[in-house]
Amino acid sequence: MRFQLLGPLSMTDGNDAVVLQPSKPTILLATLLLHANSVVSVGYLLRTVWGEEQPATAKAALQTCVLRLRRLFSKHGVTDTPIEAVPGGYRITAGAQTLDLIQFRERVRAAGGLTAEPEAELSALKDALGLWQGSVLANVPSSVLHRDEVPRLTEERLRSVERVCDLELSMGRCGEALVELWSATRSYPGHERFWEQLIEALYRTGRQSEALGEYRRIKGHLLDELGVDPSPALQRLELQILRGEDLGAAENGAAHGTSHGRPVDSRTGGAGAAGGALAASGASAPPALEPARAATTVSVPEPPALVVAEEPDIVIPVPPVPSFTGRAAEVAALVARLTEGDGSGDGPGEGHGIAGGGGFATLVSGAPGIGKTALALHTAQLVRESFPDGRFLVRMVHPDGTPRSPAVVAEALREHGPTGTRALLVLDDVVDADQVRPLLTVVGDGATIVTSRRGLAGLVATHGGWVLRLGTFAPEESHQLLLSVLGTERVSAEPGAARRLAAACGHYPLALRILTARLLTRPGLRLADAVGWLTEDPLARLSLTDAPGMSVERVLGGALERLEPGLAQALLCVGTLPVDTFQAADTTDSLALPGAPSETPVAEAELLLDRLADAGLLEEGSPGPYRMHELLRVYARWVADRSRPRQKV
Repeated sequence: MRFQLLGPLSMTDGNDAVVLQPSKPTILLATLLLHANSVVSVGYLLRTVWGEEQPATAKAALQTCVLRLRRLFSKHGVTDTPIEAVPGGYRITAGAQTLDLIQFRERVRAAGGLTAEPEAELSALKDALGLWQGSVLANVPSSVLHRDEVPRLTEERLRSVERVCDLELSMGRCGEALVELWSATRSYPGHERFWEQLIEALYRTGRQSEALGEYRRIKGHLLDELGVDPSPALQRLELQILRGEDLGAAENGAAHGTSHGRPVDSRTGGAGAAGGALAASGASAPPALEPARAATTVSVPEPPALVVAEEPDIVIPVPPVPSFTGRAAEVAALVARLTEGDGSGDGPGEGHGIAGGGGFATLVSGAPGIGKTALALHTAQLVRESFPDGRFLVRMVHPDGTPRSPAVVAEALREHGPTGTRALLVLDDVVDADQVRPLLTVVGDGATIVTSRRGLAGLVATHGGWVLRLGTFAPEESHQLLLSVLGTERVSAEPGAARRLAAACGHYPLALRILTARLLTRPGLRLADAVGWLTEDPLARLSLTDAPGMSVERVLGGALERLEPGLAQALLCVGTLPVDTFQAADTTDSLALPGAPSETPVAEAELLLDRLADAGLLEEGSPGPYRMHELLRVYARWVADRSRPRQKV
């Protein structure tokens, strides 16, 4: 049995997990685990469980809590993590195999010994961060622990995140660093180091205007909230960007007194993004200003030539998924599928419908923004021990959504992919079966998770495999995500409003992620007020202005653009139906095209609807009813309304 503190307090045994309900025994267990292998005084336990003022019966009640925990341990077969009564208090014994917090610290400590091997250090730190499963102690209702212990644990995690981003920047992987830094700066707006890394990463990838915009954002926040200016390091970075300077190189993790240096951008041969542009145009970078004169002699030069940021790497090690919540049944099933036969001498690919020498384990399909990639990456982190040759994310489409050719992906796998045969590949956002088949021979004795909006029935028919079709969150999963991201205190203060917010998002994972990100930047906003604000214009409100890709409108628009014109038009027509659940016969009139018969034949309508369902844009389908998600209906009507000719007055 294993205890998990780095998220909601839970007990796991293999694929079975028990998330403890908020209660006094849960608080007691959390306190003991936070100080595992040390004696925790009775006085401190009383304060964490009952607060600063305890009832007269608290000591007797504490003994009852201990008894209840021991009964819980006995029920679940916990024998290697006993609770001991010792002089002055209690102690629980745990190790890295039984407590994720100890394992996290050991992995971070081991990573610290790998500073001479940046790639190994980065991998070790990402493995350590993969142990975090959401908001710490979200189900532990103790104001003392949340005041005294949670900030300390959060700081441990942030130091590791900061170091990961330093390493990625030092190795020229600015795109990978940006994924984490967008979230980190919004979740921890007072952590200036994250802003410095974000601004640097944007500048190195040719996004000068965005970098300066982020500087203005943090400057405004610091002035409004604290009345102070940005740190000298941030001010120096702004100056370098304004002047279009090469950021230069620095020793890995040396500068700024923490773990940071000015990394080399491998794509420009040592120059930053703007510096590379200057070099390419034959211009020379302006000389550095003398520090004493910098504040008074700055003149903003003409902006350097526009640099088009290179596409992200096609193949990268599987990154961690911050604050992953929900999908417990799907995760358990997928883990079991991937580890089938492991430990018995068979490789992970055994029994997975391997054909042609490649391993095909699972297809995770569903609508855009439904959480397919997050589920696949989170599961890949959980099965790391079954795939000793690594776990790799393979991006199957370009940033604009157009598919990559199998030959290009295969070449990238040969160059940057697994060096052994027992690896796990996550082929993300596959467009059709023909993209996948040529790649399965690369897998060897490993396995593959394919994520796609489409059902890819042809791939399953020819190569076997298992299909996991994702729908929206269950209401309790949505509520758990709000608890995990916004914190127990804020959500518990307005439980009804929290559930209305989740319903307003249609329990759609992408919508919930965007909403919670916006709410985190407005800590004083009441959830009840946010409900009305969201429902007034969900498409406009479910977007992040500083991260264009995080937008329900943008994601659904990209999905519409992937469709051929006739199918896209059919989707817009279906969106105008007065109901969200319908049969093919209900759509024959709305699907009729101008100049065609008054109705589309039922068989033809069913074919169109089946193709939309296969593309992840309708749910269920023949022989049962079809259903369109409310957010997609709102979007379809909005597009249809904009496309309608306007009469001149």
